[in-house]
Amino acid sequence: MVVSDVPVDLGRDDAREAAARELGNPAYVSDDPNPIERAFRWVLDRLGELFAGAGGLSGITAITVLVALAVIVVVVIRLRTGRVVRAARSGGGGLFDAVLTAAEHRAAAERAAAAGDLAEAVRERFRAVVRELEQRGVLDPRAGRTVDEVAVEAGRALPVLADELRGAAVQFDDVWYGGRTATLDGYRRLVEVDDRVRG
Repeated sequence: MVVSDVPVDLGRDDAREAAARELGNPAYVSDDPNPIERAFRWVLDRLGELFAGAGGLSGITAITVLVALAVIVVVVIRLRTGRVVRAARSGGGGLFDAVLTAAEHRAAAERAAAAGDLAEAVRERFRAVVRELEQRGVLDPRAGRTVDEVAVEAGRALPVLADELRGAAVQFDDVWYGGRTATLDGYRRLVEVDDRVRG
């Protein structure tokens, strides 16, 4: 005769503890969905409720809604990761936060151009323009200034150079943030803008 260690008459608390021990057995929880699966199921349930609440959307309408949601998600992710990539490419700080002089930025630009790194040459030459404008008192020194702010603020102070400064800012954005290939002609145009700012 086998004697069980479970009493015949269980009290409420004893039964609860025995049930908790039994249900805590890994054999019972191995088929439970993980948090990602639960989240995915929740999203699908909400979409199902949305479609059912809309009077049962047709297949084409449902697909259109799903595609629109996917596009929105991709755009949001792209905007957020784009900021991260831009911050990483700029060294984490503002593009004009360095404490080099305009002449030092020019020298760095020339070294980069001589080495064939035209993107870095464009970046350093634009920094030279910004630092020159700051050294001459056209712009107040300010960390974290964007190229667009440079073009607008300096263009107001030097209206005769406003178009050239705007063009330099666009070139910088296209090369540094837009991923366009820097060209020697583009770099030379930036050198001309820098020469005019100095003159």
